[in-house]
Amino acid sequence: MRIEFTKMHGLGNDFIVFDALRAGLPAAAQFRRLAHRHTGIGFDQALVLEPPRRPGTSVYYRIFNADGIEVEQCGNGARCIAALLHRRGRAPAGELLRMDSPAGEVRARIGSPQSISVDMGVPSFDPRSLPFDAPGDAPVHRIEVAGDEVEIGAVSIGNPHVVLTVSSVETAPVERLGAAIETHRRFPKRVNVGFMEILDRAHIRLRVYERGAGETLACGTGACAAVAVGRRRGWLDAQVRVQVRGGELRVNWDSPGDPVWLTGPAEISFEGHVDL
Repeated sequence: MRIEFTKMHGLGNDFIVFDALRAGLPAAAQFRRLAHRHTGIGFDQALVLEPPRRPGTSVYYRIFNADGIEVEQCGNGARCIAALLHRRGRAPAGELLRMDSPAGEVRARIGSPQSISVDMGVPSFDPRSLPFDAPGDAPVHRIEVAGDEVEIGAVSIGNPHVVLTVSSVETAPVERLGAAIETHRRFPKRVNVGFMEILDRAHIRLRVYERGAGETLACGTGACAAVAVGRRRGWLDAQVRVQVRGGELRVNWDSPGDPVWLTGPAEISFEGHVDL
């Protein structure tokens, strides 16, 4: 099986993007080997492009984490796919592009390679949408991790996220708490874990321990989740700059019931092929 792929990234959150193969998809173990950064290609997620399933959309895409497990959504991945479709002449700059995914329809708009925006849908705080074993919707939940009680905000951006507020992302125990919360028994499908430091009402720093990938340099849905949780608590404005390890994303969420928009750069690193 030969895969012709495009290696892309959004602020260091990196992907291989390829068209669906007649021979079928790689197995989970093959995805894991390809994701290895020393012996494979190296990536956080693999994005598979399939023919549209919904009228009016240009593509249906699927997402596989570095551990080979398929997941529901990927914000930076959606932006990279929009950029690739633009390069292929299928998404004119300035026009609305409609894509489809396991989490539903995603709208995108290409301003420039440095400004690609995607509509990530309406954030859901219903624990069932993650899923999360909790009595009901609440701005703050408490979970016990390694004998300590931790306060979190929980939200779905088409995929599951929890957000912890920290005094400094530099000293936050991202690896230890991220791994423990990702696989916590109250999240039956695992969860992405964000660590948010609020600088002011329009600027935050963020680190994200991604489900199935570990800490990444940027996480688009994680940025949206952090802003949604911060907005709900009354800490943030509608437009927020999100500083991640790979650079800066911009998130705009006007109010509950509105979709959250994610904006940032998307770049092509190289193209290649691999034989499995």
